[in-house]
Amino acid sequence: MRLEVLFERTAPAQLDLPEELATAWGGELKFPKRAVVANFVSSVDGVVTLAGDHQSGAVISGHDEADRLVMGLLRACADVVLIGAGTFRGPATGHWRAADAYPAMAEPFAELRKRRGLPLHPPLALVTGTGDIDPAHPALDDALIFTTPAGAAKLRSRVPAGARLLTLGPGRLQLRLVLEALRHEGLELVLTEGGPSLVGQLVEADLLDELFVTTAPVLLGRSVADGRKSLVDGVDLLAPGRPLELLSARRHHSHLLLRYALTHGPVS
Repeated sequence: MRLEVLFERTAPAQLDLPEELATAWGGELKFPKRAVVANFVSSVDGVVTLAGDHQSGAVISGHDEADRLVMGLLRACADVVLIGAGTFRGPATGHWRAADAYPAMAEPFAELRKRRGLPLHPPLALVTGTGDIDPAHPALDDALIFTTPAGAAKLRSRVPAGARLLTLGPGRLQLRLVLEALRHEGLELVLTEGGPSLVGQLVEADLLDELFVTTAPVLLGRSVADGRKSLVDGVDLLAPGRPLELLSARRHHSHLLLRYALTHGPVS
């Protein structure tokens, strides 16, 4: 598989992708050393999550191969994968690893991480204020768990020995402090698959740098209280909004794979 490149604004690029990945992606791929990057698949009418026991991304994308490839590629590039408790409590059972998303590229993903001097898999960073998560979930084996004192009290001695609890304070967890802690650990390139609520908080706090969106050729609709969410949930960005700059556009059949940069600072 090779994605068709429709538009590319980013400079030629310096992650030194293995040949199989460069061919599939349709070129090279560049990130700043320090960045927070989000990845979603969305219907044309903006639905990114479904209610109930659905693996929302797979259902919305129609199990599209290109969407899975991009998910795996971004995980292979990332220093750490950041998610929220809602995503963690969903139906997914994997470890948020590159090969989980796209097993056919497991070896090139591993080679990319080796070239970047990274461990075989990016660690998982989980944000949960309440601690209401399954402590036996296999993805917690080497996870960083950011929580409140109450959450830490609930989870202490129940999570795997390799997991680390990091207490940031009572009340709503501040994502700026989460990112500062990750960077203190040397984890600079943060991929979030954290769901609309977590991404909404990142955008509201002006912390998100880039957004990858696979637009699936499907309309899903929404009705009152149906549990479906759009890409940013729980925050009002209408005034002044958050401008996006298109960095690249790729196509796989009728799926569009778009990459945006977010504008930081005051918007006039």
